[in-house]
Amino acid sequence: MSFTLDAGRTLGIVGESGSGKTVTSRSIMQLLPKRGVHRSGQVLFDGRDLMAATPGELRGLWGPEIAMVFQDPMTSLNPVMRIGPQLTESLRLHLDMGRTEAQEQAIELLRSVKIPEPSRRMREYPHQLSGGMRQRVTIAIALACSPKLLLADEPTTALDVTVQAQILDLLAEQRERREMAMVLVTHDLGVVAGHTDEVAVMYAGKVVEKAPTTVLFERMRMPYTEALFSAIPRIELPSHTHLRVIPGRPPDLVAPPPGCRFAPRCPYAQDRCASEEPPLRPDADVPEHEFACWYPVGTEEGKDALVRNLRAGRQQTQIAVGNIPRGRAARG
Repeated sequence: MSFTLDAGRTLGIVGESGSGKTVTSRSIMQLLPKRGVHRSGQVLFDGRDLMAATPGELRGLWGPEIAMVFQDPMTSLNPVMRIGPQLTESLRLHLDMGRTEAQEQAIELLRSVKIPEPSRRMREYPHQLSGGMRQRVTIAIALACSPKLLLADEPTTALDVTVQAQILDLLAEQRERREMAMVLVTHDLGVVAGHTDEVAVMYAGKVVEKAPTTVLFERMRMPYTEALFSAIPRIELPSHTHLRVIPGRPPDLVAPPPGCRFAPRCPYAQDRCASEEPPLRPDADVPEHEFACWYPVGTEEGKDALVRNLRAGRQQTQIAVGNIPRGRAARG
């Protein structure tokens, strides 16, 4: 994948579990395992190639330049350390603060992420806080040294809906106040709708559609993006309405299939899709909108492909049966 992100802007990376979202964010931070990983390309940050940085140089960048909010605060926070030392550690290391000054700054950081009684929380352990409070602490740690780039890897997972909204608003507020760039990783298109400037949709390890957020929602072209959008629960529907799902499952990336990787699950798929992989190409009317599809949604080619499949009786579930275990095919 390839993208450029300017200061003060937010890129949303969306896709199912296993599509490559977390691997992408960890690749930027150079946090992937040393073994069993093939590395190629460049990660340019402020003109510096992070792929060529030494471990010592990376440690100097983590915190004051690039920071990350991990998916599960219960595992990313040290369970046997109080909140205070986990906050002051980076302040003392990177900003050369004394103990007292770091303590005061840490309390102010907790206050800035709207944690009540910050002085008391400094003396508590992670298990003594709620899920939302722990996530706020991880955000405070990430923001401690005022990074230029913040990577938020599904920061609202397993949180109540109201707490999710608070965390997202908090991240947007901090990004605007600090003029930092942010990459927001999520599987929920509803999350990116109001909190990002641009969206990259990933499927099976590749970007299949990329566009400014408003453009993507107004004229999505990739059938996978349309399928994700259709799976969003809608408040106007009657109670107990069945949620729409994407039948089948993503391909095995150890041995990916030829052609378009979404073809076995796609209601628009034609013979060409199974043999030729579509390139990521710009929309003729909106050049900043890119998609990888031979039969894009909303185009004459896409409409004709959908009609041909319907006339031939190739419903979406039938296309996907080959990828679904026998016991689940009937529910696809």
